[in-house]
Amino acid sequence: MKYSGLHFAILGAARSGLAAGRLAAMHGARITLFDEGDPTKLMKNIEAAKTLGFNIITGDEAKNCMIVEGDYDLAILSPGFDVNWPLPVKFSNANIPLTGEMEFGFTLTDMPMVAITGTNGKSTTTELISAMFNGCGKRSLPCGNHGVALCEVIVVGQPYDVLALEVSSFQLETITTFKPHISLWLNFAPDHLDRYATEADYFAAKFRIFENQTAEDFAIVNMLDIDRLGPLMPKVLTFSANQSADFEYRNGRFYHQDTRVGDASRLRLRGRHNMENVLATLATGWLHGLSFDAMLDAIASYEPPRHRCELVRELDGVEFINDSKATNLHALESCVKSLDRPIVLIMGGKEKGLDYSPLRQSIPGTVRSIVTIGEIGDKLCEQFKDLVPCQKANDMAEAVQFAARAAISGDSVVLSPGTSSFDMYSGYAERGEYFRTAVNALI
Repeated sequence: MKYSGLHFAILGAARSGLAAGRLAAMHGARITLFDEGDPTKLMKNIEAAKTLGFNIITGDEAKNCMIVEGDYDLAILSPGFDVNWPLPVKFSNANIPLTGEMEFGFTLTDMPMVAITGTNGKSTTTELISAMFNGCGKRSLPCGNHGVALCEVIVVGQPYDVLALEVSSFQLETITTFKPHISLWLNFAPDHLDRYATEADYFAAKFRIFENQTAEDFAIVNMLDIDRLGPLMPKVLTFSANQSADFEYRNGRFYHQDTRVGDASRLRLRGRHNMENVLATLATGWLHGLSFDAMLDAIASYEPPRHRCELVRELDGVEFINDSKATNLHALESCVKSLDRPIVLIMGGKEKGLDYSPLRQSIPGTVRSIVTIGEIGDKLCEQFKDLVPCQKANDMAEAVQFAARAAISGDSVVLSPGTSSFDMYSGYAERGEYFRTAVNALI
């Protein structure tokens, strides 16, 4: 077997770490798992590791471990691990090579894959691409940073015609040979600056998706970023809902090289940014020889995930849209710019020190009224009250009532907070469910 007689360290004992360990063990490696988490909270993982015959080191023992050159032949990092964190540094200081779970899995499969990255829209597009392929008779699975880890897909051993692989900047930091035949660049905006020293560092990590592609491969990129990306080695296809491109959305219709290929009215998705996700999906299927009618039929049956520009209800001509997953300014701006109706916007949540002033350019002519919630609610009212009517609500139910009163037929009431939810909720999903409940209670 390929790794017979070798000893691998797996950093992170959650689902992806266990999958990487299983895959390495299938190829003959001896496995030790490391996880600095509380052992009492890792009991299921510890039992699973022991059942698989792995050694596992957790808690303070993992934090205080001494790593010596020759102890291990390779260290595999779970997604999200930073190579500069203390535990991985111990391995690199001992001259033990580091690789990521995704990179490791890639070296052990020949399944075709489409790799999707971007600041926003990755998960939706990954699901869309998989649904499109399955609807067109090609067996596919959403995986990677969304769904199951790549190593887990390989371990299970089910054959797929093409994988839809969501790829994060964190995963791209540790690639060496990773080379998708088709890469997607959805968009870029500042994010994860708690992880990266500068916006340029974040961009550089994402840009690595193209690193090993050749002229035989393809890059599907947002026309908005084409100048920033510069010349690329793979063949480039562009998409846009705002300007000329190979694949375009305009006036409710999809075009390929100026030929109309379908209408957005048949889809359940809402928002111009989701139309760009559809364009990227159509470009992917076109490269695989699929017909536009078949692709759009498959996409039309796709149920949008909750909390991502999700249409909850229409009441008296007003659409109520749940975009609770908009936890940063870029996602909020994308939502506001993407909708064709006047908007009554519900925004706010945890105070993260973000600068919302760029949003002032998007509000006039687009947002009719603003209702704010959470820690940052009063600050947001002060910032935008000179542009549109603003009022602060005490909770989500009150925010929905205020917004419903402000809306008129033809408007969209949109929850797109632009920040995280932890001041009031356990996460964006709970926040979105409170919104759904309040909307469905309206009469």
